[in-house]
Amino acid sequence: MGNFLANFVSILAEVLVLAIIVRALLSWFMPGDGNALGRMVAEITDPLLRPVRRVLPPIGGLDLSPLLAIILIQVLSSLLQQVIHTST
Repeated sequence: MGNFLANFVSILAEVLVLAIIVRALLSWFMPGDGNALGRMVAEITDPLLRPVRRVLPPIGGLDLSPLLAIILIQVLSSLLQQVIHTST
């Protein structure tokens, strides 16, 4: 059960990171939520990026919240996997 849970956490973290990267790329090439993919990715990533944006406002017009969110997801994923492996 521990391996399943650790794998689930790892895959979830990877999917969230990928969604954030896709959102950042879409914001450069297709600004706005005019297409279905953009809306779907925004719905997935907004709950993650909104709190980060409150803490880290844009710096010089550059939104660094995706970068910070990715770092936080990676750190939390690593910590959770360590907890899961030590408890099993």
